[in-house]
Amino acid sequence: METTLIYDGSFDGFLTAVFTAFEMKLKTVKIVTKQRFQEPLFGGSETVYTNQEKANRVWAGLKKKMSTDEVRRFYYAFLSEKTIVEDTLYNAIVYVFASKKNVGSDFTNKHILDIAKLTKNVGREKHRMEAFVRFKLTKDGVYFANIEPDFNVLPLIKKHFEKRYADQKWLIYDLKRKYGIYYDLKKVDIITLELDANFDPTKTSSAIFAEVELEFQQLWNDYFKSTNIASRKNMKLHVQHVPKRYWKYLSEKNI
Repeated sequence: METTLIYDGSFDGFLTAVFTAFEMKLKTVKIVTKQRFQEPLFGGSETVYTNQEKANRVWAGLKKKMSTDEVRRFYYAFLSEKTIVEDTLYNAIVYVFASKKNVGSDFTNKHILDIAKLTKNVGREKHRMEAFVRFKLTKDGVYFANIEPDFNVLPLIKKHFEKRYADQKWLIYDLKRKYGIYYDLKKVDIITLELDANFDPTKTSSAIFAEVELEFQQLWNDYFKSTNIASRKNMKLHVQHVPKRYWKYLSEKNI
């Protein structure tokens, strides 16, 4: 009979659920977040509370069985937030721990292959966010950017921006997941904001952003228009490199 393990949605919470499944020697397991849990018609359910020690033990065990890149794939796949990702990862982990040799890149196994595919998609989104994030200077002296990525890539882009913009305060906020990462010149913290109901992330409001930022936006738009040669436009190629879903956050598109 299937047992459903309910966790808080965090990666450590998921790893704790994996530990619990092994500890209880469960044969058929389904792992879901609290938000997606539905009372099963058959079988039981149990809430798993995140335990750092248990999570670390699972993660350390995976590192002993696989290479660094292979372990990284499991984390990237988790950040895809796909509804089947917990089951995919759990089945892959069972396969990894049951094997005497390293099977982290055994793509004949459906679950390992699915993880590799998810990792590729998440990695692509990570690189796009690093390229397309546009900061705007607020009146408080903080450079602010808002994003809505397909996947939860904020944890993956943190180091890139911390290294690249180490001399200024900045905040990157994920409007879709309602949390952000804030750098205060010393460290990066995870924060949440209460955004005004009238806040329009596609606009550079004079009530929020510094006057110099408004001037810069105008200069940038003027420059973009002056260098835009209509006869050389290749919209198909342009959309391939800069998908339309990112346009609303690019100042050069808001003209």
